[in-house]
Amino acid sequence: MNGVLVSQTSTQDLFCKPDKRREFSDVLNEVQAYISSKYSALVIDGINNINKGNNEVKMQVKRYIGKYLLDCRISVDGMTQQELIDKLYTEMAEFSFLTKYIFGTDIEEININSWDDVEVQYSSGETVKLDEKFTSPDHAVNVVRRMLHVSGMVLDNTSPAILGHLSKNIRIAVLKTPLVDDDVGVAASIRIVNSRKLKKEDFIRSGTATDEMMDLMSALVRYGVSTTVAGATSSGKTTLTGWLLTTIPQDKRIFTIENGSRELDLVERDGSGRIINKVIHTITRESEDERKSISQDDLLDMALRFHPDYIVVGEMRSSEADSAQEAARTGHTVITTIHSNSCESTWRRMVTLCKRKYPNVDDKVILDLVTEAFPIVVYAKQLENKQRRIMEIMECEILPDGRREYHSLYRYNIHENHMENGKFVINGKHEKCSDISESLQRRLLENGMPQEELNKFLRKESDK
Repeated sequence: MNGVLVSQTSTQDLFCKPDKRREFSDVLNEVQAYISSKYSALVIDGINNINKGNNEVKMQVKRYIGKYLLDCRISVDGMTQQELIDKLYTEMAEFSFLTKYIFGTDIEEININSWDDVEVQYSSGETVKLDEKFTSPDHAVNVVRRMLHVSGMVLDNTSPAILGHLSKNIRIAVLKTPLVDDDVGVAASIRIVNSRKLKKEDFIRSGTATDEMMDLMSALVRYGVSTTVAGATSSGKTTLTGWLLTTIPQDKRIFTIENGSRELDLVERDGSGRIINKVIHTITRESEDERKSISQDDLLDMALRFHPDYIVVGEMRSSEADSAQEAARTGHTVITTIHSNSCESTWRRMVTLCKRKYPNVDDKVILDLVTEAFPIVVYAKQLENKQRRIMEIMECEILPDGRREYHSLYRYNIHENHMENGKFVINGKHEKCSDISESLQRRLLENGMPQEELNKFLRKESDK
């Protein structure tokens, strides 16, 4: 079928002289008006099927575009007819030059600062400003509107700030005028969770953590210790959490809760496509009618009725923090992420979030609850040189008299910072600071951890 299209356009290139050469923008406006008036439903199908492996709709629209160009004897300088058809389709039913980045590999984020200022952040942490740009503020707005169409969101003057998604692993946040200047057009952040699943060796090779640190985090989760992965945006929280969840035995039931769009993909299949683990993925739903909205809090309440072994809260942002700590203190293992800037500040931030539900409860009471619920915090950070490191793993030990003591189990110590050829050079090393507490050791043994496995994480007396 693609060969027919190529043959047709090649024939046009050879035998059909256009009436006149035209600018691409003029051709786009004309062809878009024609195709939209005749085949709008087909174009919408094309938008909804982007990157889903269904090329029939795409090829059909391209055939209609090619026929119109042929009938009207239209061409553009510097472009073959096939190139013109491809570019017209990309502009009409895809996302302009952004399409190849959105569905590319090793790209984590695309930031539209304005119509003529777009940058891409790669998985390595490198950020590159693109030479490509939209043709105008209106062009940028129109492309972003097509993105939001996939999630049923409308960007207009009554709704100039929108959160949407392109697929289960691509989120988009958008601002347009009057929230940004007219000459900017639109500002957007497109967050892409790479489908490539990292293995333990990848984290170790990149210096994110040591082998022992990775094994300890996995063992704590495996044997029922609720854990929070903390850090700022782009610190690698979701990637690390995703790996931790893959280490859970396949016979354990996992219930995930995410806000607005799905970043985790934990379902495993054997060679014949049969699902071999137990996972329920859920996402929240926002509605202008509050009665129809489903929050993380609502889904947490529902999760308890599914008898999960593990509850995963994609990110604690608000009052769901209180429901999460309640679930963790009633025997469920809860894994979650949170924005914070250190291990100790993570527990204090949990207090702030819990107080959105119970503002009159004393801070110390809530702090006691969240430290009991989440005894382990893992703090991740992206350094100035774009390398990602687990900066600290900390335990909050509850003493017999009720007092809390914070123990740093592992810490990344930076020994040197300097500039070299205009780039940051950061040298540091992960170091073990202390063993997990005796009370947590007892808990792990009670939850089934073999003594010999526990011993691997304890220093010998001669090492202390």
